[in-house]
Amino acid sequence: MNTNGDSAVRPWTLAFARSAVGVLLFRYACFVAMSALALWNEMRPGAPLRDVVLERLPYVAWIDDWNHWAWLFLYLPLSLCLLVTEPRAWLRYMIAGGIVSLARGVAIVLTNFGPPATQRAGPGIGDRDYLQALVEIISPIDVFGHGSMKAYLTQDLFFSGHAATTFLLVLYLWRKPTLRWFAVAAHVAMVLAVLLAHLHYTVDIVGAWIVTYAVFRAVEHRVR
Repeated sequence: MNTNGDSAVRPWTLAFARSAVGVLLFRYACFVAMSALALWNEMRPGAPLRDVVLERLPYVAWIDDWNHWAWLFLYLPLSLCLLVTEPRAWLRYMIAGGIVSLARGVAIVLTNFGPPATQRAGPGIGDRDYLQALVEIISPIDVFGHGSMKAYLTQDLFFSGHAATTFLLVLYLWRKPTLRWFAVAAHVAMVLAVLLAHLHYTVDIVGAWIVTYAVFRAVEHRVR
């Protein structure tokens, strides 16, 4: 991939800092929009699906309890490595991540899958109204909480955000031999975690691969 002249800003300048803040705000706005769609979907219960893979995998409670923190532990260092080594590619990566997030929100509404482990889904948003639940879900402080004290989603299934975000890192770090395999290992670990926690159906992971790759190619097409 030729990255010469692929951005109007030079890395580590004030212009780049403004661009970085801009893409971070864009990424968060996309997350809010996705969460709003997923929360609306949460209020219309969907039916669970049969899954030949999940039916053969045990449910591992501790993985379910720690999956969000595991995602942060795997995702954040690799994202920072991309920022340090290829700042302009990181800008495009954040834009691509935002687009994937918007696509996920639309896909959640269109599919309306019920949770695969219905008996373990928990209270979700409980008796909270829409706005209260949304504020808790999009809060940067409370986003990793889980339990009756915090609203959380149970039907944000197709496609998997854990799989999509880590796969996008694989695509952007692929040209870096050392980081590539760290990214692949992190992605494989995340896929196994969501399956063993029964957080997603197998099709949610396959869908994440397809949509994420399509967005990556679309964003990087101009650079190529």
